[in-house]
Amino acid sequence: MPKLKSNRGAKKRFKLTATGKVKRRRSGHRHILTSKDQKRKRHLRQGTLISAADTPAVKRMLGAK
Repeated sequence: MPKLKSNRGAKKRFKLTATGKVKRRRSGHRHILTSKDQKRKRHLRQGTLISAADTPAVKRMLGAK
């Protein structure tokens, strides 16, 4: 059976941590930043982990075991 291809879009959006969790960037930090307060923009800079419910699906897209 051939190898499965990883989802290239997911590959660009998610990263795996050393413990196997999946990191993502926060949305809402691209444009129209003048109407958002400084605290909100500062928190949007930091990444976060995806929810436990979404982890198996994203790992499958990344080709991770």
